[in-house]
Amino acid sequence: MSDKSEIVIVSNRLPVHRVDREGRSGWETSPGGLVSAMTPILRDRPSTWIGWAGATDWSPDPFIHEGIRNYPVPLTADDIANFYEGFSNSTLWPLYHDAIRTPSYHRHWWRPYQEVNERFAAIAAEVAAPNGIVWIHDYHFQLVPAMLRVLRPDLRIGFFLHIPFPPQELFAQMPWRRQVLEGLLGADVVGFQTKMGAQNFSRLCRKYTDAIGARDLDYQGRHVTVQAFPISIDYARYESLARDPAVRQRAEVLRAQLGEGRRIVLGVDRMDYTKGIDIRIKAYGELLRSKRTTLRDTVFVQVAVPSRERVDEYQTLRDDVERLVGGINGSYGELGMTPIHYLHRSLPAEELVGLYLLADVMVVTPFRDGMNLVAKEYVATRIEDDGVLLLSEFTGSAHELKSAMLVNPHDVDGLTNRLYAALTMSPTEQARRMKRLRRTVKENTVYDWANSFFEALAA
Repeated sequence: MSDKSEIVIVSNRLPVHRVDREGRSGWETSPGGLVSAMTPILRDRPSTWIGWAGATDWSPDPFIHEGIRNYPVPLTADDIANFYEGFSNSTLWPLYHDAIRTPSYHRHWWRPYQEVNERFAAIAAEVAAPNGIVWIHDYHFQLVPAMLRVLRPDLRIGFFLHIPFPPQELFAQMPWRRQVLEGLLGADVVGFQTKMGAQNFSRLCRKYTDAIGARDLDYQGRHVTVQAFPISIDYARYESLARDPAVRQRAEVLRAQLGEGRRIVLGVDRMDYTKGIDIRIKAYGELLRSKRTTLRDTVFVQVAVPSRERVDEYQTLRDDVERLVGGINGSYGELGMTPIHYLHRSLPAEELVGLYLLADVMVVTPFRDGMNLVAKEYVATRIEDDGVLLLSEFTGSAHELKSAMLVNPHDVDGLTNRLYAALTMSPTEQARRMKRLRRTVKENTVYDWANSFFEALAA
């Protein structure tokens, strides 16, 4: 493979992770929609994926895995503390999620953020072929487009933000607002999950930079396309898993363990304060307290995937969730039967789809979310056109999945009432809603998303 690549992807992590088996180390492709969508495209042309390998004590040389060149970028423990845990996840993450938690604006995090962005930009400039394409992903690298534009003005540069982009009154708080906007304006195409995110960005650029234009922008003699590209899932994969006899058999085993005849409510999330896990557990507890449902009627299963466990705020959230679960189970459980089953770990796709198949109600209630693909995964597995999706109106997916039962996750009473309505919805109404939801997800897959972005970038 040539050292120069026609397509370069820049993201925080490589599309592979290191595994050790029988005393030997190797690489495996990581699960996830972005990796699934990009792999077929990258295999067809000389391509490089730039990202962190996942450790601070070593960084291997570039290597080929399944036809794609992986270029690991070393990050030190200080980089992780300041660039990643600091500016990326304690400044940008809360700010971009409606400041649900107060963002921290520390000057000593800003310079490491710049330095890591410079490092990634320099590598992208080095490996990209003349007139090649570089697609930069997410909030960790908002300065890379402009840095790369200076180094390689011949390139077509795209940027996609996977999380929400905040409105003016929130974004304006950030001391480095102009630098971030100018960094993003280095791209030819700047993509967001929703039209609202794109509009917020254009409005802010007109206010704080020299960019002009309505939706798309003109900046420093270049045209910048600003557009919504709602990300999706590999629909066929999830539908196929839902039909797999082994997965269906596993679902029946899980049903027997949870209790035959009980309606199943399911939540699947990263353990993050944006996801509203504690609020939905409180709502389910309210249902039990009011006796609108009982231990023998329903069971709640919450899968909380570990996330940023070294951060104090996330440890506190986990403690709070586990305290809530324990309190409800202690108050309403019986020997051999509990109202809430709580799993603090990640699950393989087959196990997850087994739970999707069982779930009479899928509860997806983040306070704020760029898209939320769990909602779409659940819909793709409902091959019998049954089940109810209870969805926060503050997710990007709510703009597409309009036949879901939408809810304000900040309203515990409202969420409790909507959860009861979901549990008692008629099969006819379930089918009417689910058919529309399935059609929507099927018509816009993760491959459609990737193709539409590349088409915009090539235009």
